Amino acid sequence: MRKAKGTTAIGYVNKHGQKVLRSTGEPGSDHNQIIYVLRCGDCGHEYGANGSDIWQRRCPCHDKGRPGLAYTP
Repeated sequence: MRKAKGTTAIGYVNKHGQKVLRSTGEPGSDHNQIIYVLRCGDCGHEYGANGSDIWQRRCPCHDKGRPGLAYTP
């Protein structure tokens, strides 16, 4: 298992206030990606995202973000 760094590090918050909570270890929808659980800093909504998308993600509930990826809680 690779050590998380940069935008996939637990606790990282992107410019839209989306915080990385954890890695699921599950395969994402992009090549060689895994799903991470993000939480919106404004509304608290939690959703899955590819590691490569974390830096640009917006909340799918209120900030016109793309729907989150399904993951096992």
